[in-house]
Amino acid sequence: MLTVEELFSIKAIDGIKIIAGKDGINNEISIVNIIENPDSFDWLSPNELLLSTGYIFKENEELQNTIIKELAEINCAGLVIKMKRYFDKIPQNMIDQANKYGLPLIELPFEYTLSRVISIINEKASGRYDQLNRKTLDMHNLFFRITLEGGGIEKISSMLSATINNPIIIVDKDWNLLHYTEHTDNKIPLEYCLDLQKNRQVFNNEFIESIPQNISEIKKSIKRKYHLENMEIKCRILPAAVSKEVYGYIVVWQTVRELTEFDYIILEQASTVMALERIKAKEIEIVELKIRQDFFDDLLSGKITSNETLQTLCDLHGLNPSYMYYSMVVNVEPKRFNKNEDMISGKYRMENIAKKCVELVYDLSYKADGEITCFYRNNRIIILVGQSNERPPISVINVKQFAMNLHETFTNKIKETIFLIGIGQQYRTINSLHKSFSEANEVIRLMQQVNEKKEISHFEDYSVYHLLDSNIKISALEDFFTKCIGKIFEHDKMHGTSYIATLENYFINNLNVSETAKAMFLHRNTLIYRIDKIKEILNTDLKHSEELLRIQIALKIFRILYKNL
Repeated sequence: MLTVEELFSIKAIDGIKIIAGKDGINNEISIVNIIENPDSFDWLSPNELLLSTGYIFKENEELQNTIIKELAEINCAGLVIKMKRYFDKIPQNMIDQANKYGLPLIELPFEYTLSRVISIINEKASGRYDQLNRKTLDMHNLFFRITLEGGGIEKISSMLSATINNPIIIVDKDWNLLHYTEHTDNKIPLEYCLDLQKNRQVFNNEFIESIPQNISEIKKSIKRKYHLENMEIKCRILPAAVSKEVYGYIVVWQTVRELTEFDYIILEQASTVMALERIKAKEIEIVELKIRQDFFDDLLSGKITSNETLQTLCDLHGLNPSYMYYSMVVNVEPKRFNKNEDMISGKYRMENIAKKCVELVYDLSYKADGEITCFYRNNRIIILVGQSNERPPISVINVKQFAMNLHETFTNKIKETIFLIGIGQQYRTINSLHKSFSEANEVIRLMQQVNEKKEISHFEDYSVYHLLDSNIKISALEDFFTKCIGKIFEHDKMHGTSYIATLENYFINNLNVSETAKAMFLHRNTLIYRIDKIKEILNTDLKHSEELLRIQIALKIFRILYKNL
């Protein structure tokens, strides 16, 4: 085992001398490297002895100080500077920094080449690797056993924390918490500093954005500082990756002790095992999701007819067959289609939006009057709300209120996206849930077809449209519309008036002149004039119930026939 002190007894490099940082004279040397790049701190390891000509920091006092501090924090063995190339003597500020941090600062005579020095020292230090390799192999076997025994990420985190004597945080590729292990000697508790809710983002955006997105830029664990109030916590981050695919990150909350070379080797082993665990978990999740999807597809299409089978499958997938259920369907579409976006990118983007919507639904589930089950299919979010038979059915008003809360949250959190929410009726048994689902989808179809600018509708709101659109031929609808209010339609086309819209608003506001004028931003007398003209064109006084019903039906037909007007 070679130490800095033992360097000075190597005759092949006679003449080297320590200038500062004698507190680190017993630092162990594992390997020798050259530092000629100021951005290489992320790739250095503990116990490395660094050699330099001094070119990168020859005229930069701030960088000189930074290099000493960074090497000391990484636990490098020391810094050797070749003299008479760029420095006749080592700057005093570097000497002061080296003494402050206990980093050996060593002068190398001009006649030695850096490559020759590396060869000599590495040869002397090679004996240490036998012991290190044995310890590394033992840890590798432990990790391998964890994988075989199905210990999972929890066991990996626990063993890693105990080995490197620091708290460990394990997150997925989106920086959501998977698991963490606190350390008894940690004086800056994780719970005080971080949001430790599982499947939630642990670190703030500033910290996350400081991590390179390109996996090739993280060759080894990198150091970052987490800022909280007046504290600055040193962290070591290592991705759990296979090839170029990142499956998560291991974060060392470095508050108990500095990491050694052995710790870094163990971290790399742990990251590989963690990546394999994530791949295994992902495969299991895909299989479970497929089984779950098949169940819901069969349930919502009414294919499950056996009560015994339904009971078993509902228990397995978290539904209560004795509950009353209704369904809500959220249609998700971008406001603008990107012509340059390929099909795969578009599908991936929509899938991410759908996943986000599902998360938001569960976040707001406490506002619903029943138990929420939510999932997505392509660009549609399906929400099932179950309620015990012992409680009264949820009213349409309550259903719409929950839908309004969802719509408001969706539009605030997910920009440039259109959301339409269709709500089916509530049924007494889960066997009839497919009817509610079909109604919710039908509502969305009708909302898109009649284009009334509504964003949330219950099936009852469109029951007349459904009746007219699904049971009567288009020619019959056209004939009814023409006979009833065709004259108004022709007058609007010929004179540029908006009497059809006036009639629609008049009925929406229950034939109330004042409310209709207010809704249309018209003077009351202007609206009265329009109503009188409509009466004149139709030759009616708009008072008889049968006549009013015929006009209302004709207006519904108008929306079916002329949705773009």
